Amino acid sequence: MVTLSGCPRTSPPLQEARAGVSSAVTHPAARAAPGPAGDARQRCMAPGRASARALVDQAGRSYDEGNASRALACAEEALSSAPRLVSALHYRAAALAALGHLEDAQVAYARALAVDPDDPDTLHGAADLYVERLAGDRSRLELGLEYALRGARLAQRPPHRDPRLAAQLLVVAAMAENDLGQNAAALQHANEALAVDSRDLDATYEKGVALYEICRFAEARAALTRVLALAPDDAWAHHQLSLVSERLGDVARAAALERRARELAPAEFRTPVALDGAAFEAEVKGAIAALPAAERRALTVAPVEIADLPALDDLTAVDPPLSPSILGLFRGPSEEEPCLPEDGPRCRSIVLYRQNLLRYARDRQDLAEQVRITLLHELGHLHGDSEDDLRERGLE
Repeated sequence: MVTLSGCPRTSPPLQEARAGVSSAVTHPAARAAPGPAGDARQRCMAPGRASARALVDQAGRSYDEGNASRALACAEEALSSAPRLVSALHYRAAALAALGHLEDAQVAYARALAVDPDDPDTLHGAADLYVERLAGDRSRLELGLEYALRGARLAQRPPHRDPRLAAQLLVVAAMAENDLGQNAAALQHANEALAVDSRDLDATYEKGVALYEICRFAEARAALTRVLALAPDDAWAHHQLSLVSERLGDVARAAALERRARELAPAEFRTPVALDGAAFEAEVKGAIAALPAAERRALTVAPVEIADLPALDDLTAVDPPLSPSILGLFRGPSEEEPCLPEDGPRCRSIVLYRQNLLRYARDRQDLAEQVRITLLHELGHLHGDSEDDLRERGLE
């Protein structure tokens, strides 16, 4: 039986977090509330000797107004008289995150959750911190996902019942799941959020990403087109719709959408490395020649092929489907297993995907490194290594 194992890195890379588009949100951590210029603490402008809860109200208003420094001051003043007041602990953590003090924010959220692990607002803030602000580390994404799912469950039932907050938490969960490659779960949670608010653009975007990743391209196009209709300057939606258009064969539209994404967010979207088919083949041959002798011998039973993009049949030959943005693929059983008669005498092969690699690499030098890593990744599958094994070896 032929099995498929792809190099699962996606485009954009995991560490590049997408800011939300334009969903209306009410929870403080879901907004990128900037502090005033600089980072000086401000006094909480409380009349007389305000109660701790009045100070928390001022912290909330200050945060909503974009003054994270004053929100922090008000929250800390409230905590000076009520050190276990969860709402004050929560606003302190949210303000620290907004001010860019991410390590302090992690500790602050941990403290708030130690006092009340069942507060959905705090769980939302912590999930947002780990999924959006600290994105890039798998363990952080997994922690943020757990916070989001726990918060959503709590917000869906008494005494915390708040359908809108639950939907916002499900969107954060979908973001994490898409980044972690758990796309079927991301689709489910995005749809659950849209059942509460059909105009939630973050949920619609995550739905589009999930549909793309599970190879339902026409549906992905519909979702992402809707995002752009309501948020025409969203760079990430342009980028993602470009990938979908490419898979649907609309090359001209894909190129135009990607150019627009680069215009809107040049720091996020770089021009792909330019390398034609012949030059890319030469790069691959050089990478093969540089492999250890044992690995070069292994390639005699699993020859290397080059394709521009993964074939749909390969992607959908497994359930769930492989990501259309995989960089490489190993076809066949491991070297310890025999080929079946119906597979023919050459049942193993490795494929490298030129356009995905060119898009993923930062520059020409990085392309050479990514080709090398992808070759080693697929050779690992030939030798029987799992994705977890390869991740531990730095070959994710």
